[in-house]
Amino acid sequence: MNEPTIRLSSLSIGYRTKNELKVVAQGIDAAINSRQLTCLIGANGVGKSTLLRTLSAFQPRLGGDILLMGRSIDSYSPQELSRLIGVVLTEKPSLRNMTVSALVGLGRSPYTDFWGRLGTDDRRIVDEAISLVGIDHLRHRQVDTLSDGERQKVMIAKALAQQTPVVLLDEPTAFLDYPTKVETMLLLRRICRQAGKTVFLSTHDMELALQTADMLWLMDRHNGLHVGTARQLADKGILSAFIDREQVTFDRQSMSIRVKG
Repeated sequence: MNEPTIRLSSLSIGYRTKNELKVVAQGIDAAINSRQLTCLIGANGVGKSTLLRTLSAFQPRLGGDILLMGRSIDSYSPQELSRLIGVVLTEKPSLRNMTVSALVGLGRSPYTDFWGRLGTDDRRIVDEAISLVGIDHLRHRQVDTLSDGERQKVMIAKALAQQTPVVLLDEPTAFLDYPTKVETMLLLRRICRQAGKTVFLSTHDMELALQTADMLWLMDRHNGLHVGTARQLADKGILSAFIDREQVTFDRQSMSIRVKG
């Protein structure tokens, strides 16, 4: 059964500068369910990264509340949050002289001692994460020798080794070629099903999100947040209103984006 893991209640997001308070979006009410791949889409600058950072507790909310596992996110300590939320960012890790296995092992840091020593259970969990992502053949490779797609899989395995119920990803398919983008999205959807995770990600790959996501969150600068399946948003005309331009149109029947010739 898909239960809500995260609930947003009248959430306002943004940031404070030296001279002003900048509200990016407000009045957000929505839920993210377990065992579902939820994709956050929207135009550049609409606030996708701000929302993701707020859900990750990397920056404070401006108003409303975020309920994580039924509790306000503010009620958790940083140590508790590290065991509940795993985060995979867009930036490529600049690591030298570190193997894939060692990097995935860093996902166990919320559970290890000061020196980060891995016990028998920790090593088993690392092995399981590597196997689930399908990178057993890379475990002894140096991270800086990997392709972008391989490195992204390693970062996902690291988040899985953290054993959090929630995994948040910022543009996980950025820098990847199209076949690897598809492979990564299908991997994340499979992880939702097999590992029972709540996976929430932002993406600019809209057509891929339409085909792979269980739920879509469409952030619209003028009309707020729309939540639903791709089919639900299509039938309501929301996707057409967002996508259609002079040279681009959304085909509701095929659920695809077409370039006008």
